[in-house]
Amino acid sequence: MTLFEAILLGLVQGLTEFLPVSSSGHLVMGQALLDIRVPGVAFEIAVHVATLLSVILVFRRRIGSLLAGLAKRDADAWRYAGLLVLATLPAVIVGLGAKDALEALFEAPHVAGIGLLVTGSFLWTAKGAVGRDPSGMPGAKVAAVMGLAQAFAIVPGISRSGATVVAGLWLGVDAEETATFSFLMAVPAILGAAVLQLPELLGDPDGPAVGISAVAGVEGHLGSAPLLLGGLVAAVAGILAIRTFVAMLKRKSFHRFAPYCWAVGCLFLGYLFLRG
Repeated sequence: MTLFEAILLGLVQGLTEFLPVSSSGHLVMGQALLDIRVPGVAFEIAVHVATLLSVILVFRRRIGSLLAGLAKRDADAWRYAGLLVLATLPAVIVGLGAKDALEALFEAPHVAGIGLLVTGSFLWTAKGAVGRDPSGMPGAKVAAVMGLAQAFAIVPGISRSGATVVAGLWLGVDAEETATFSFLMAVPAILGAAVLQLPELLGDPDGPAVGISAVAGVEGHLGSAPLLLGGLVAAVAGILAIRTFVAMLKRKSFHRFAPYCWAVGCLFLGYLFLRG
């Protein structure tokens, strides 16, 4: 991986992790179009940790308040934390129980294209959901449904943020609260994805023993420069993406991401068809 490729993939990961256009789908498409084969999982972990930092930085006050409430044994804080745990369980169960099947989906590029068409379809329905001006707060039912939406979004091309927010809006949750809960749900999800990759990283010749000390650009190894640069770009892009996401949700223009998903999905499927 060259420095340019690291910057490009970091930018794609940071923007699409939080915008409702599927980061996994874009990375599958990006690697297929650029014919990039990333050695090991070090780069994936680097950009995942970077996007995790984006969430923590943007929602640092909310997270700090929640942690302070937990320390003080505040009932509302513990209830909210419990809802986040409940929302995380479906993705954990699906991710661990269907690991091989999910990995197979990532090996089939056309799945990402189809997934984007599906994402565009449910994003478009957000126009009606936002129009109802929901004003409720997350509860157990909402957390469970948003958790199922997050599990569904493990499939490449299905947007995690899009699926969870649309689910919350249709269940009558306030738009800003829906977005906040969705992004806080991302913390254990992203952290869990990185942790699950650690065993592979530690036993991989392209893991930290080689990758962190290797010179950037040496064939077969990532090197420290692409890891750091890709992670930095992903973190900055992630912050911009979160702020853009929330702003469009407030302006009730969230559904406008749908045409983008449809266009990119169709173009990518057309490319795969012509390539044979």
